[in-house]
Amino acid sequence: MTINYEYNGVTASDSLEAFTEEKLTPIFKRFDFVIRADVFFKTENTSSDETGMICSIRLSAPGPRLFAEASHDNFRDAISETVNELTKQLKKRKDKMKTF
Repeated sequence: MTINYEYNGVTASDSLEAFTEEKLTPIFKRFDFVIRADVFFKTENTSSDETGMICSIRLSAPGPRLFAEASHDNFRDAISETVNELTKQLKKRKDKMKTF
């Protein structure tokens, strides 16, 4: 399990990395074909108070790469939503792999 972090306009945070790893660990255990995760944190000026903290995650697995992104008022909510979206994508990928 390899997780690479990239911060764009955001100060690196050990607590964010720990929270992200906690959320991604079940994915690595459940879907053993996932090799690596690239996690991107960035901020964006928005007119809404509910968005602006963006978390993007790209997973390396057989076939096309999986990608999800979410924007919330804090990074923890963005991470959670992104991981939930990736889990849905992985379930679909696993079902397709079973049919071959």
